[in-house]
Amino acid sequence: MENEEMKDTQQNMENDLKEQQDISETSEQLSEKEQFEEQLAAEKDKYLRLFAEFENFRKRTARERLELFATANEDVMKGILPVLDDFDRAILQMESAGASEHLTGFNLISTKLRDNLSSKGLNLVEINAGDTFDADIAEAVTQIPAGDDMKGKVVDVIEKGYKLGDKIIRFPKVVIGQ
Repeated sequence: MENEEMKDTQQNMENDLKEQQDISETSEQLSEKEQFEEQLAAEKDKYLRLFAEFENFRKRTARERLELFATANEDVMKGILPVLDDFDRAILQMESAGASEHLTGFNLISTKLRDNLSSKGLNLVEINAGDTFDADIAEAVTQIPAGDDMKGKVVDVIEKGYKLGDKIIRFPKVVIGQ
């Protein structure tokens, strides 16, 4: 009987040891499973961050490309503005000289050029003598003494201003009343 009790005790001990090993293997498997889940979560996070970074890069390059085209167009338009001023001066000179046959040709060319530039987004900044001076859309070159009715108003437009789209690329130069 003692022998049997010893065998039972030994068997119980072996069973306890096996259960402990099974528990430790299960906890190792759980910790291994948890490790895989943590790795998966880390990789998902890394993927999402990389995807978001790529989307930001794509949007930024598209925006920069549009800005580059607008800037390049702006430089060309700024280069053409003195030509428009020369056309205006030539037309005024021809009108005062009375050269009507040449004036018609100049007017046709000037109109065609202005229409073409207008279709590309170049427009005249509308400001006339008598308008209230606004420093956001015009540049005051000088002030002259004027009556109370012209105080703070545009007396004369020295140079026309132009805008490309919504951006003013050359402010009109004006004389204002003091």
